[in-house]
Amino acid sequence: MLKKTLIGLTAASAATLALAAPASAAGEGGWILTSTVEPGGRINADVYTGLGHSACTPTGPVTSAGFTAPLKMVGVGNWGHMGGSTTAIKRPGRYTASYPCSDGRSPTLTFTILGTPPPDTTTKAKPKPKPAKPQVAVKPAGAPQTGDGSLG
Repeated sequence: MLKKTLIGLTAASAATLALAAPASAAGEGGWILTSTVEPGGRINADVYTGLGHSACTPTGPVTSAGFTAPLKMVGVGNWGHMGGSTTAIKRPGRYTASYPCSDGRSPTLTFTILGTPPPDTTTKAKPKPKPAKPQVAVKPAGAPQTGDGSLG
């Protein structure tokens, strides 16, 4: 009976956490990063380096072209838990984030800033067509040609 109760509580706890947690992706090195964010939204990262987790200890901030500033990791709990947050840039698209490790690795994860990306600036716009040349006015010479008056 006690075993069934514990299993039920564990399942309920897991479901509650899954619904309350923001969408994030786990990657190489045992770290988690917000996977989708609105332009200008908050991006969170967490690393667990203790108790058999495969994460390496960060030796610098998480960096990405999609961040307004590097994400600095700070110790926030037991068992080697480190975390931090930063702000996403305004330009929608898919970006890669990474951080340097004490063992030389550089784990990476991707995230998406939602919205429609602006058009690619490397493609040239089609040139505007040149205006058509105006007709040359022909001045009539002599009397108008109206015919000889016969209808047949």
